Amino acid sequence: MKQLLLALGLISSLSPTLNFAAEAPPAAAATSAASPAGSPADGTPAAPPELAAPPTAAGAPAAKAQSKTAAPGASATPAAAPQVLVVTSLGNFTLELNAERAPLTVAHFLKYVDQGQYSGTIFHRVIANFVIQGGGFDSNYKLKPAPSKVVNESGNGLTNQRGTVGMARSQDPHGSDCQFYVNLYDNEALDPNKTRWGYAVFGKVVQGMEVVDKIGNVATGARGPFKEDAPLKPVVIERIERVASP
Repeated sequence: MKQLLLALGLISSLSPTLNFAAEAPPAAAATSAASPAGSPADGTPAAPPELAAPPTAAGAPAAKAQSKTAAPGASATPAAAPQVLVVTSLGNFTLELNAERAPLTVAHFLKYVDQGQYSGTIFHRVIANFVIQGGGFDSNYKLKPAPSKVVNESGNGLTNQRGTVGMARSQDPHGSDCQFYVNLYDNEALDPNKTRWGYAVFGKVVQGMEVVDKIGNVATGARGPFKEDAPLKPVVIERIERVASP
């Protein structure tokens, strides 16, 4: 029950009430792909993950993978998955990004990485045994401008298992800007189902999960605009940078 309440509590600090409005089913993601991933923001502040109603079934029908038939003359060997190093005040961890299953989200995230968007930001929300979330606020708890948003790819077959990384968003299913979260637990409640969108997973931790767990166990409370779940001593993301894939 506590875990469910925590899941339902993932709402923007700027929106004190939960919104149970119906959302389009995840299957609509395929038709939404026509929207540009880098479309201008509508002025709505970036927000943490928030849920409508708890799912009645574990997970959701994942979008079928695209055909892997190679074009004539193309190599059958897939390109190495891109990796990024997340350097924090409590240690470093490495993310491997799944550009095959989440191509729009990975390109969107890497654009912010290359722009230096994450340097000097913080993990502003930490909930033990659930998620750590950051990338949107600086160390003074000011929201950094993040105009580009991305189409929701939560129907890609990747699930919110422990150690995976996903995009936070506003109540708008396609409202993800720069904020991301790492799952500390198997959080199937964040996956899509037949009646609502989920939260798009686009990679996983491949090194340094002990650092993620360390962040997930810091003391939290009220800081800045947050009434709860903010680290009492800021956990700073010093930078995120691309690294060579093995």
